[in-house]
Amino acid sequence: MKKIEYDVIFVGGGPANLAAATRLVQIALEKKMALRIAIFEKGKEFGAHILSGAVSNPRSIEKLFPDYQTSGFPLEGVCNDSKLIFLGINKAVELPPFATPAEMKKEGYLILSLSDVCLFMADKLLEMTKDVENVIVDLYKGFGASSIVYDGERVAGVKVDSTGDELQDTCYAKVTVFGDKQFLSKDLYAKYNLADSEQAWAVGVKEIWETGRDYSGKVWHTLGYPLLDGSVGGGFVYGLKNNRIALGVVVGLDSPNPEIRPPQLLQDLKKHPFVQQLISDGKMIRYGAALLPEGGYFALPKKFAVAGALLTGDALGVLDLKGFSGVDKAMETGICAAEVIATALVANDFSESKLSGYKIRVMDGWVGQELYAARYYRHSMGNSPKVFAGYLPEFAKQYEHSGLVSAGISAFMAAPAGLTSEGLRMLKMMSGSRDFGTIRFAEDRSHIVPGYKRPVVAEPGEYDKSTVYSTDDIVFYAKTHYHEGLQHIDEYSADVCRKCIKRFTTGGTKPPCVGDCTAEVHEVREANGMQSHAMNLENCIQCRTCEIVCPEKNLRLNPAAGGSGPDFQNM
Repeated sequence: MKKIEYDVIFVGGGPANLAAATRLVQIALEKKMALRIAIFEKGKEFGAHILSGAVSNPRSIEKLFPDYQTSGFPLEGVCNDSKLIFLGINKAVELPPFATPAEMKKEGYLILSLSDVCLFMADKLLEMTKDVENVIVDLYKGFGASSIVYDGERVAGVKVDSTGDELQDTCYAKVTVFGDKQFLSKDLYAKYNLADSEQAWAVGVKEIWETGRDYSGKVWHTLGYPLLDGSVGGGFVYGLKNNRIALGVVVGLDSPNPEIRPPQLLQDLKKHPFVQQLISDGKMIRYGAALLPEGGYFALPKKFAVAGALLTGDALGVLDLKGFSGVDKAMETGICAAEVIATALVANDFSESKLSGYKIRVMDGWVGQELYAARYYRHSMGNSPKVFAGYLPEFAKQYEHSGLVSAGISAFMAAPAGLTSEGLRMLKMMSGSRDFGTIRFAEDRSHIVPGYKRPVVAEPGEYDKSTVYSTDDIVFYAKTHYHEGLQHIDEYSADVCRKCIKRFTTGGTKPPCVGDCTAEVHEVREANGMQSHAMNLENCIQCRTCEIVCPEKNLRLNPAAGGSGPDFQNM
């Protein structure tokens, strides 16, 4: 076991940590500081495990790369046409500009493949430091940080597993920066009791299609079908360069339904005539899934830094669901973190007190201000069942047979009592103009109901069946690969799983690990009259959904080692 020392270690090669590393190197070059940093990325390449929409405000990218428009920065395009669409079962209506929230108007925003952006940023770091003696950047691909190393109450570094065979290196640092989707940073939350609230998670599933037609610059966000069962979420279609489009569905994991079936929700979206016209004669080329931390302001940790460590991006949870502002905020936290770390390196002080200025920078800047303005946004949706499970499904049904106005009136008349007051309260909360007190999210798994009866949602009448895939088939397009014998999902007790299976199957559903899986990893097998939990680990795309929804907290997804897992490059 080797002992390796750095000034700064970054856990995860996502946009937040790469932004932090880039800004830190810029400062070191400007001030001629000695700097030695390492970035540990569990994917086989930087960007291989990174998945997002993504349509982003360019403000943080402009800070780091002022010449991004001419320097080869990987752009899929710039949005020139942004629409919000309500989908009935077969019909689609475009909301007029006056009825479209300002945050949903994306003209001028950058359309990105976030995986390509991360690869570009990693390569740029090496380019910036080539032949520079005072700055060393080590990029470790296929190295997942497996545990945190402490020195008393101070974070001292991480153990890194590159092969999965329990041969680990211990890497020490003055500061360790966690930008992961709480694969490892959740242990930091637990040790230092950082959270007053649980995080509210959603899962996004996405496909890339070659279409033979040019939709570049076009952005559509959808409401309604196929999410007409009360679950919170929606769909998106983004026009990419080279005659491609990105299709996706995002759904909250606080649904009572133990069988959300995220990949099949995306297949259902593709059945709609609005999407069918976009992909007709097209070809699906990629698939992937990822978690999104949607809780926002009230789900932020009490501290953004402890002695020897900081949280950035998704580890911090700065996605702003109001307008889907995630990439820019993640990168901005990285920029703020770098500037605080630079002062700590000069002072040779890595105490919690010294690093606490990081939270002040984030929350006093536009990230904190926008998160505060949207502080009730996600909560308002999760606590409006009469709107999402009553009014919207009824509107979708009525819209099939009548005009827009008469459908709205009919749906309103048929909706549950109290709809008006609930709807008005939801709108007030979404606006952020009024204070409703502190919100605390419960664990997503606590909302799941054994025996839940999923509402019957009609399907579009006609669609090209060749455009729709089973989850078994679609996993092929995530290009997963695992080293033989790699066990990256811990099941703590088989007996606990068996009891959970019995509880859910008795109610007529599969357990959530099976019903919410994005890649056919989990299944129930029966032998000798006994049902047991089994896993097809070779399918796993490292999304962590199973861990989030497991009712018994009996599963843990560990970072893939040795470059195993999916390949989301060019997604």
